[in-house]
Amino acid sequence: MPTQPLNRTLAPLIKDAVEFDLKLQPIQRFTLDNGVEVFAIDAGTEEVLQLEWIFSAGNWHEKKNLVAAVTNHLLKNGTVKRTAYTLNEHFEYFGSYLNRACYSEHATITLHCLNKHLNELLPVVREIMTESIFPEDELQLFKTISKQKLEVNLKKCEFIANRLIDSYVYGPEHPYGKYSSFEAYDALQREELLEYYQQQYVNGHCRIFVAGKLPADIMSLLNMTFGSMPLRKNVENVNQYTIAAADQKKYRVANDPDGVQGAIRLAAHAPGRSDPDYPKLQVLNNIYGGYFGSRLMSNIREDKGYTYGIHSFLENHMHQSAWVVSTEAGRDVAEAAVTEIYNEMEDLREELVEDDELMLVKNHMMGTLLSELDGPFHIMSKWKNLILNNLDESYFYKTIETIKTITAEELQALSVKYLDPKKFYELIVV
Repeated sequence: MPTQPLNRTLAPLIKDAVEFDLKLQPIQRFTLDNGVEVFAIDAGTEEVLQLEWIFSAGNWHEKKNLVAAVTNHLLKNGTVKRTAYTLNEHFEYFGSYLNRACYSEHATITLHCLNKHLNELLPVVREIMTESIFPEDELQLFKTISKQKLEVNLKKCEFIANRLIDSYVYGPEHPYGKYSSFEAYDALQREELLEYYQQQYVNGHCRIFVAGKLPADIMSLLNMTFGSMPLRKNVENVNQYTIAAADQKKYRVANDPDGVQGAIRLAAHAPGRSDPDYPKLQVLNNIYGGYFGSRLMSNIREDKGYTYGIHSFLENHMHQSAWVVSTEAGRDVAEAAVTEIYNEMEDLREELVEDDELMLVKNHMMGTLLSELDGPFHIMSKWKNLILNNLDESYFYKTIETIKTITAEELQALSVKYLDPKKFYELIVV
């Protein structure tokens, strides 16, 4: 039966994003012979994939500052068989990209490649995970470059502000609050990196995430390459830390006498992902300062013209979290900008959010979620956040339900509970 031609004189029906019925594609789960868990998303049309090995090797697990980050960075800088140059040359030859990153709780090795080259690439990834040697000359070069970068960054007010606000909120010895220094770089020893590497990588706790158009033999390939490694099934000997927040709440730091801007940071302790308030706070944060149309942006950027941009966010830490406001403003209006930040808190505590504004934010958040489910890599990113935070897919659907159903009254109650200026650490660096 012939199809009816489109009537192009009629506009298509507009549908609010809150009406979308979003679904999270199920994940496949496998276990290697050594107990390592593998999580897989088989999707997409291109012959590419992303493999990520996530180790419990962030700075939460280190005994000495910078050991975790530097160990992770130097993984690619030489093995028993290859130099840093030949390692990079190998991955480039096959059109792949191998990266590594270190965070508070976890450290990662990530491979992007064509799936047809897995046989040539996976054994070299294993080599990096089992035979890295951390050459002394590479460590010394890294120290020199890092200290040069640090010297440059210490002249930037925003860099200083980011370091200090975390130390105020968590304490300078807490993994979330400590930061790099010239002395810490100088104190690093190759033997410390090798010890951490053996504990947290060679014999560490690892989970594997793979997404893309997967070859039929992907699990046998992974098991053959990594299934015999002496990796742990569970995280062991997790360090425990106590928050040692600063007693003083307001700080003014002089850093650049010739600078024209001041870096502003406000932060207060906030619940983490496992707290029932967290999904609701994500909605409140979007209204307050979480997207371009937020109240902070409308007031401090659009109305007052104090800044090019301002945003607020909930830190994505596993053990503790904080609600942070971040911006740079002209040094002559920095104090006024802080006053307006508090004024927006007061408005949210004192007045109900209007229906139009709430609907706009709900649609924005649902639309953002929709874009975050576009493609296998984005889908895997959603799953990874759930798995690493010990959550399941029900959390994803509870979040959607919260976005769709939260009321102005609930948001006001949350504002009273969390947006209290007395709870916030306040910092201006000029």
